[in-house]
Amino acid sequence: QVQLVESGGGLVQAGGSLRLSCTVSGRTFSSITMAWFRQAPGKQRAFAAYIRRSGGLTFTRYADSVKGRFTISRDNAKNMVYLQMSSLKPEDTANYYCAATLSGSGLSEGDYDYWGQGTQVTVSS
Repeated sequence: QVQLVESGGGLVQAGGSLRLSCTVSGRTFSSITMAWFRQAPGKQRAFAAYIRRSGGLTFTRYADSVKGRFTISRDNAKNMVYLQMSSLKPEDTANYYCAATLSGSGLSEGDYDYWGQGTQVTVSS
């Protein structure tokens, strides 16, 4: 089992920055693929970014909507994953979820086995 707890959400003005954190417990962290998804009001949950390790290398991938503005990172010593969000826009307003899978990676909800409860990010115009 893997437990995920998000933090760091809040209210920010457009153009501002925010860093989300996800604390991971229950499993050897370095082997887990971690991702951030987001769900805006009235919309389906959507992929934002993932980070995975393979062959000693770290790989990241971003949704086109956040590429160049968001950065996903991980601290294996602290069992933490982060989402640094910059140049925030009102359309980034959503509930942000941390997700994990023990094998592989992907862009769909179904690719991930474990989920946090979410943290709300609101960007005002």
